[in-house]
Parts: sequence; structure tokens; C-alpha cells
Amino acid sequence: MKPIIIDVREPFEFKMGHVKNALNIPPSELMAGAKKLVGVPKDTPMILYCRTGSRSNVSIQILRSMGYTNLTNGINKQQVEARYGR
Repeated sequence: MKPIIIDVREPFEFKMGHVKNALNIPPSELMAGAKKLVGVPKDTPMILYCRTGSRSNVSIQILRSMGYTNLTNGINKQQVEARYGR
């Protein structure tokens, strides 16, 4: 199963550059129910990133509380691109 890449930065940051095909879901949207993830199986691999890894770590905790189980902190755009070739 191909992982979903989630950029948890704010939309203005996402517009300045992001990993190809990444979804932009800031923590506030995750806390409001993560509508962009409706229908996505809870065991889908997800790689989250932000600028420093802090917001992605918080976002992982939010998603865990929603029942998602296969979550990785990719730290930032550069590390996700290097590690996952996007």
C-alpha cells in the first residue's frame, strides 16, 4: 500500500513548496475531524511532515486518537523527499 504524505503546515507555507502529491492538512483541520481522510483505512501508511518535526509529531498524536495506526514523522520536506523519493 502506497503511503499518504501529509504536510501539516499552514496553507501559506504549503504554497511556498511541498512534497509532490502531499495533502495539506494542518493540525486545526485534523482536530476538526480530518475531512480529507474520510474513507481512508485506519492502517494506511501515513508520513507526516512540517518544518521541524514538531507539528507533525503533535499531528501524529491527533491521528492516533482518531484510530490511525501506521504513522511516521517524516520531519520536514527535504527528509521526506530524500527518504521516500518524492
